[in-house]
Amino acid sequence: MASQLNPYLTFGGNARQAMEFYQSVFGGELKVNTFGEFGNPDPALADLVMHANLDTPRGYRLMASDTAPGMTLNPGNNVTCSLSGDPGEELEEVWAKLSDGGEVHVPFEKQMWGDTFGQCKDKFGIQWMVDVLGS
Repeated sequence: MASQLNPYLTFGGNARQAMEFYQSVFGGELKVNTFGEFGNPDPALADLVMHANLDTPRGYRLMASDTAPGMTLNPGNNVTCSLSGDPGEELEEVWAKLSDGGEVHVPFEKQMWGDTFGQCKDKFGIQWMVDVLGS
């Protein structure tokens, strides 16, 4: 396997819903394991996601979990997932799905550098940039 850099997202109890949403956006195979499946006896944690992995038909890999026991979730704006591609790769549809129900920070439109670009925070609080090259 070649080296990869994969976004790993952390959520405060809704990782399963977020990953199912991303599966609806990108397609692919989603695998979800809970803390309970790995022996955590706390009933409050049993159904929370210990690790989720989404492998998409385009080769994207997105991973996530709910906040681990003893850790605190500190949402912020220091990480953004960025998708770039050529025209015709259906990134317009991806943008529409990611921005639906979220906050658009930069509208998805032709930019001064020649690409169609947009930036948003999705309904799960994750920052996204989508860039269609030279469109």
